[in-house]
Amino acid sequence: MTQPTDIGRDQTAARPLLLDLYCCAGGAGMGYNRAGFDVEGVDIRPRPNYPFTFRQGDALTVLAELIASGEIRRYTAIHSSPPCQKQCALTVGTNRSRGWGGEHVDLVAPTRRLLNASGLPYVIEQPDGKADVRKDITLCGEMFGLGVMRHRNFELGGWSNPKPKHLKHRGYVRGWRHGVYRDGPYVAAYGAGGGKATIAEMQQAMGIYWTDVREELTEAIPPAYAQWLGRAFLARTPARAVAA
Repeated sequence: MTQPTDIGRDQTAARPLLLDLYCCAGGAGMGYNRAGFDVEGVDIRPRPNYPFTFRQGDALTVLAELIASGEIRRYTAIHSSPPCQKQCALTVGTNRSRGWGGEHVDLVAPTRRLLNASGLPYVIEQPDGKADVRKDITLCGEMFGLGVMRHRNFELGGWSNPKPKHLKHRGYVRGWRHGVYRDGPYVAAYGAGGGKATIAEMQQAMGIYWTDVREELTEAIPPAYAQWLGRAFLARTPARAVAA
């Protein structure tokens, strides 16, 4: 599997450090890295494909320990993508101990409580249709010329940014739905069969080439989303606060 050439840290200058909770394979982490952050990821499952510093563990436990020890002050901001798909047929989450599939609790509320306790600016990411997260920012693949729609909502804590314009979609998501096959400019980057995207198609559509694990790709957000958020954060945050 070929690694993209832009993976890695810029060693020529100090960069703000971001904590990437429920990091999965690093779709968000890569975007923040491209925006100008160094990134450290946390996930309960082993993530050998994660392209940055990785710590295996329960995200809530790790965050609570960082707050209690004061180590949280090493970070400038926190991104979190807590599992939310309670028995969803499309995706199955990234932070459970019993593997892919099955039931799990919604971790958005306890994650938010700890994020607020950290005192740091944060982002909570969730799929469209979830009422647990404020829709401070909504991003879509069409905004970045990608081959997926993949609507995602982002709650911003401790900072704000104007909402970008949601562009009109160019057509359908390719595949079968309710017994009807439609072609279109977007691929279905979830599940398998029924015209769903192949691994290679998902990689190309989202710009994620460092993992070829289907479950990781179906859970990932395109790096372009987090790159947009990271640049917006750095542009709106005083330099002295970022460097602190």
